Amino acid sequence: MKFFLDTADLNEIEEAASWGALAGVTTNPSLYARVGGKLSDFHNHIKRICDIVDGPVSAESVAMSRDEIVRDGRELAAIAPNVVVKVPTMVEGLAATHTLAAEGIPVNMTLCFTVPQAILAARAGARYISPFVGRFDDISEDGLGQLENVVAAINNYDFTPNTVNGEQVEIIAASIRSANHVTQAALMGADIATVPFGVLKKMVAHPLTDRGLDAFMKDWEKVQNA
Repeated sequence: MKFFLDTADLNEIEEAASWGALAGVTTNPSLYARVGGKLSDFHNHIKRICDIVDGPVSAESVAMSRDEIVRDGRELAAIAPNVVVKVPTMVEGLAATHTLAAEGIPVNMTLCFTVPQAILAARAGARYISPFVGRFDDISEDGLGQLENVVAAINNYDFTPNTVNGEQVEIIAASIRSANHVTQAALMGADIATVPFGVLKKMVAHPLTDRGLDAFMKDWEKVQNA
């Protein structure tokens, strides 16, 4: 499994990249607003993220019609070679994805919740599909179960986007709320988990690790004082 960071915070991205495990970044309008982003600086901000991260950086179109999404997608793709255009899973988004993929522009179809949506996204030519887990849990439904169904369904077929030679569409487990979400997504075979920085830190932590480190340091202190 690869790990993407779900953020627009440059400090978080730089720190996660320094760990050596960061394969990409996903952003959205809410995450950009959270860091005080301005419309006039949006493209520059995406460029700065792309300069930090070697892997794919998802930048979302906020247009609602296919023609406008395609226009946004072309502009976003021109920012840097590793930009992936993020497009909502809807009729206009499918049409735009079909056009962008035919032009060699990779697309991450977001706000995906069901197997039929995922299959349609793959057929349209999406390079990545992002089923949401936590938002299902928010309405007391089984987000992990839905993700498992999407992974199984997509893996039944050979979906090869036009944008990447020989590489199949990849499933990004999105709307991740906990380290357990990551564990379960990995066990069911999701290709990628995109996680908030807080969850990424929790993935490293464990009380037994802390207890072991504390014991090691106390014993080393005894050695030094012997």
